[in-house]
Amino acid sequence: METRRVVVVSGGMGMPSSSRMLADQLGRAAQREFERADVLTEITTIELRELAVDIANNMVTGFAPPALAAALKSVSDADALIVVTPVFSGSYSGLLKSFFDVLDNTALDGMPVLIAATGGSVRHSLMLDHAMRPLFTYLRARVVSTGVYAGPEDWGAGSNGAPALDQRISRAASELAGMVEGTTTARRPQGIQPSAPFEELLAQVQGR
Repeated sequence: METRRVVVVSGGMGMPSSSRMLADQLGRAAQREFERADVLTEITTIELRELAVDIANNMVTGFAPPALAAALKSVSDADALIVVTPVFSGSYSGLLKSFFDVLDNTALDGMPVLIAATGGSVRHSLMLDHAMRPLFTYLRARVVSTGVYAGPEDWGAGSNGAPALDQRISRAASELAGMVEGTTTARRPQGIQPSAPFEELLAQVQGR
């Protein structure tokens, strides 16, 4: 059976990081969507904060140290990409931009990409469309329609008793899987698995 390689890029700067927590949820949701289509999935997560020095050196020298080279190859070889960033000054993080600056500018041609962000206020949610989506459009990626933004107030209940954030995660993951598998419309989110309580997600990140 063919295996789809999904790479999750987390641009969170803190430890623990809300961006990493959202990245993990999106990765699990994408895996569930592929499994529904009887497709095996290999999820690889890249934590950019661990590569910050290598990225800076690559910007100056043009040489990628082994860890960064492996991360860049993982992205280039992926079937789909999930990218999560914290919001800084109304845009994505400089670290995230630098990572994609050192990536070969043809690596994302036609690649399905799910974009997501975390921030301190719902007012920053428009960053997905005015900053992040244009970045990946410029890189000739195919960006799924639903972007996922998570702020402190985004953990409330949505329709059908499922948390609103979980609904967006499920829909975006469905769109990503559909794009990879060549379907044109996303499955309506059904049987959404609610995310774990915030304290449990935080404990998972702190335990890494």
